[in-house]
Amino acid sequence: MKGRVLVAGFATRHVAQSAHRAGYTVYAVDHFCDQDLAWCTEDCLTFGDLAELPEKIAELAARHRVDALVVASGAEAVGTTIPLCGTPPHKVERFLDKLEIQRFFEGLDVPVPSLAGAGHYPVMVKPRRGAGGWRNAIARTEEELRRWEEAWPDVPYVAQALVDGIPSSVSCVADGRHARAIAVNRQILRGEGGSSHGFAGSVTPFSHPLAGEMIAAAERIAAASGCMGSVGIDFMAGEKPWAIEINPRFQATLDTVEMATGESVFGMHMDACRGVIPTAMPTARRVAVRRILFAERDMRLDVDLSALAPRIADIPWPGTEFEEGHALVSVYGCAETEAAACADLERNAETVRRLIKG
Repeated sequence: MKGRVLVAGFATRHVAQSAHRAGYTVYAVDHFCDQDLAWCTEDCLTFGDLAELPEKIAELAARHRVDALVVASGAEAVGTTIPLCGTPPHKVERFLDKLEIQRFFEGLDVPVPSLAGAGHYPVMVKPRRGAGGWRNAIARTEEELRRWEEAWPDVPYVAQALVDGIPSSVSCVADGRHARAIAVNRQILRGEGGSSHGFAGSVTPFSHPLAGEMIAAAERIAAASGCMGSVGIDFMAGEKPWAIEINPRFQATLDTVEMATGESVFGMHMDACRGVIPTAMPTARRVAVRRILFAERDMRLDVDLSALAPRIADIPWPGTEFEEGHALVSVYGCAETEAAACADLERNAETVRRLIKG
């Protein structure tokens, strides 16, 4: 084995699975501890609130000798005595605040939606902190903005001028000074309900006329950020590639990047933390799609979906209870074209739905 890593964050299955495939012994601290996380880890601790993370990390590290800590969403700023493979907390903190990200992009002179002045609508309203986009919302009037403020009282936010385009991202790896793009992705958003702008999946690769410009901008942004390891840059591909956010950690697109390229994102992350980045962007060999299915009602999942792996991931344990709208399971599709990959995904999703409905 290459080493013993502890992966910590709100949802770590994608990172732990990549690390396991890359030849590492893996331990995890995770909110869900789903079945397939257990399959690729030696030990896993669950937690409720993110405030419990440092204690849980220390508890797991006391049980097992680990060589490195690797963090996912929610654990970026956790400080521990375990050697960190990733962006140090004192550097990462800036990129956990969307107002600071705005200022960072403006300082680099990359296209970014401007902060909206008072009375200017429509706007995209986003909490200053948080990942996944599930609280993002478009406010077209003062009344809609007020309703958002009432729904999320005491949550600091930014309001950006609304720009048209296709939600997308560029996955990169960086060594603190240089960066290399490894994939361009189209993001799938939920598209309905109160979390319509929340992340719901990805397509890799994303073939778009602006892909080259997004790659160049992403590599410049990631290099200038000082981040190390896996770094993602979100864009809106519209009249120009609008930079939206920087994610100084592993992204939820990891699965489709690996499926499309056949390369190990975790391996590239660890190499980058040692100062080695790819000399060129990997070539996508196929099209990969991931879609998150959400609970359509409050429910208890009694069926065991594990036999459907590897066509699905984030596989709940039988007996898990879900509230309406919460993530249920991830479904994949993979083929030579996007249309065929989406058709493959829909067949797999329909199998999941049939099993759930009994």
